[in-house]
Amino acid sequence: MSADKMISNRYGAEEIQILEGLEAVRRRPSMYIGSTCTKGLHHLVYEVVDNSIDEAMAGYCDLIQVTLRADGAVMVEDNGRGIPVDIHPKEKISAVEVVLTKLHAGGKFGGGGYKVSGGLHGVGISVVNALSEWLQVEVRREGKTYLQAYKRGVPQEPLKVIGDADRSGTKITFKPDQEIFETCEFSFEVLLHRLRELAFLNSGIRIEVLDEKTEEKKSFHYEGGIRSFVEHLNKNKDTIHKDVIYINKEINGNLVEVALQYNTAYVENVFSFANNINTQEGGTHLSGFRSALTRTLNDYARKNNLLKENESSLTGDDVREGLTAVVSVKLPAPQFEGQTKTKLGNSEMKGLVESAVNEGLSEFLEENPSIGRKIIEKSIMASRAREAARKARELTRRKSALEVSSLPGKLADCTFKEPELSELFLVEGDSAGGSAKQGRDRRFQAILPLRGKILNVEKARLDRILNSEEIKAMITALGTGIGDDFNFDKLRYYKIIIMTDADVDGAHIRTLLLTFFYRYMTPLIERGHIYIARPPLYLVKKGKQERYCYSDQELESILEEVGKKGVTVQRYKGLGEMNADQLGETTMNPETRTVLKVTMEDAVAADEVFSMLMGEKVEPRKEFIMAYGKDVVNLDI
Repeated sequence: MSADKMISNRYGAEEIQILEGLEAVRRRPSMYIGSTCTKGLHHLVYEVVDNSIDEAMAGYCDLIQVTLRADGAVMVEDNGRGIPVDIHPKEKISAVEVVLTKLHAGGKFGGGGYKVSGGLHGVGISVVNALSEWLQVEVRREGKTYLQAYKRGVPQEPLKVIGDADRSGTKITFKPDQEIFETCEFSFEVLLHRLRELAFLNSGIRIEVLDEKTEEKKSFHYEGGIRSFVEHLNKNKDTIHKDVIYINKEINGNLVEVALQYNTAYVENVFSFANNINTQEGGTHLSGFRSALTRTLNDYARKNNLLKENESSLTGDDVREGLTAVVSVKLPAPQFEGQTKTKLGNSEMKGLVESAVNEGLSEFLEENPSIGRKIIEKSIMASRAREAARKARELTRRKSALEVSSLPGKLADCTFKEPELSELFLVEGDSAGGSAKQGRDRRFQAILPLRGKILNVEKARLDRILNSEEIKAMITALGTGIGDDFNFDKLRYYKIIIMTDADVDGAHIRTLLLTFFYRYMTPLIERGHIYIARPPLYLVKKGKQERYCYSDQELESILEEVGKKGVTVQRYKGLGEMNADQLGETTMNPETRTVLKVTMEDAVAADEVFSMLMGEKVEPRKEFIMAYGKDVVNLDI
């Protein structure tokens, strides 16, 4: 056993340090778990699982079992060392109780318990306890099984021995508190995405998930780690080389792992992680990866005469076209910053990742010249298209929010100039656009009619995208620019509402628009500025009474309520069939309409869906539609 592992193995009560109490957690839960909606609810599970993952990263756990129980509780069990059970020297209670009742208490702070850990830096398990109606912890350690029960964070009895144990590990079962959460209903699918991600990021670990209500089971185990992750991300894409390029290097206790593979598409797909936390805002590790990739590919192209002396060097955009990559670093003391604390700030990681990628990628390209040539050829094609895109972009870039003359001619703008008060409706078809213009409140509602289906950006390069008239009109109206030119501060409307017919063509147009926003204006989705209008499907009339129905189920319910005698039902096949007053009242007036906010809980899952629905491969799309088509009402990415 190594000296490091011997140090880590001395995981006892003395390793648990206490920073503050739990009093504030129940009063202000959002400060600790982000929110009390479904996102915060699922965060409870991740916090418990993160403790088990820490054991796995330390080398003491290779199995984690998560069970959604039929009674609404969740059970997480691992085969790690078990939480220490001895009496804490300062608190005079068991270390288990310290970990479960003291905020910021855990082996992550002492330096001896764990070298590297994920999660919310020790906040986790005590917060879960505080926000649970009840919690039970069972520890198997040193030949004995220990048990302790809690209610809303308060221990009901001291830790006690309930029997012998022939293995070690921790089992935590908890039921979220209905007094705290808006809903206590867990989504099996949401949990699966994160748990699969953790299995990818920690090669060799097995994570088993069971939903007792449906008896659905899943097991995730990837010996290939992030190589398997990249293969999974590219499964609905055509790759230009079969083998995933993999780089793995440990430098001064910091682990750098990178896996990458190119595909024939035109968008970059790079996901970065630090200690298993998805760093959605990037950071120093991502900067190091990008600069190393650009420099290494340029050096290789020059050295092998694939780029001539008189040709310009490839840019970062050029070499990342069609790239799928996962960058995962594990470090002892991560510093997170940024708006949502998901940006890695450790300055040393840039150089470490840069050095690892430069060395590993150079070696791979020298040993695989045919793959090197294919990557450079794709990058050179991207460079030519980029120059064409630059010219197209200059035509669409909005010079100033005051230059109304530069706005597209078919845009009916609003009179308010404050973006936070203004809405833009993207409306399918000129006739619906006409009704929308008449039915709107022109003070704060702008209308941009779109003719036909917009370009599928999943299958087009940026130069072609920027030559599309409908897309140019949208970019100009919104004012932000796209891709690397995107500037949120220039957004002209804080609500962008997609308003299409409630039929198959309308759904297709909606998906095309969502694909465009996801690929080229991602912050609009991340910050919650994209909405979907929900026009009625039916108008039910009985005498002077009129009621709108937004689904077949709602229609059936109303017909049961009012009876069918003397009732006429009008089916709206499209927005254009409604007069301006009806459209305004049902779909546009903030007082009476229903709009659905488009959210992005999971970027990996969103990429998977868009690649499947809009990409080159037909078979995955067929399978998806056959499996889920009948259930889809609105797509929440």
